Amino acid sequence: MLIVFSGLPGSGKTTLARQLAAGRSATYLRIDSIEHVLRKARPGDDIGPAGYDVALAIAGGNLSLGIAVVADCVNPVAESRGAWHELASASAVPHLDIEVVCSDRAEHRRRVEQRQPDIAGFTLPDWASVETHAYRPWTSDRLIVDTAVLSVEDALRLIEGRLASLARSAD
Repeated sequence: MLIVFSGLPGSGKTTLARQLAAGRSATYLRIDSIEHVLRKARPGDDIGPAGYDVALAIAGGNLSLGIAVVADCVNPVAESRGAWHELASASAVPHLDIEVVCSDRAEHRRRVEQRQPDIAGFTLPDWASVETHAYRPWTSDRLIVDTAVLSVEDALRLIEGRLASLARSAD
């Protein structure tokens, strides 16, 4: 199974993705971690979509072994979203897109401004960069999880419910 968390920085996707991956013993792929290492290895170079390319390759290897994958990424454009769909199709596994949002603007800003980096040497985006992020509206089906109205536990229950339904329909 391929589970892809998408959304703006500070929306809560990493918190949910980590807990879901741990609870399912799934491979956890965080684009921020991959891109951070790529930038360190090639300072000053534009890494473009390389972080997503690396994540897709690792995800494909794990899916071929029957290991579920949880991807944690902004996933801001149709091209990156489509690549995950193509991988799931090529791997013949169920796929769930989850868009994590924080509908309370003040709460979202507070989260962004009060976060501490959990990747050594990583610079977190500030609120201005979150507001101006080139995040394109979705046109495909996905589960929307609003962390302004759902606790972490309630959000995970919602996601697990959708995953159970997806697994039943795949059988």
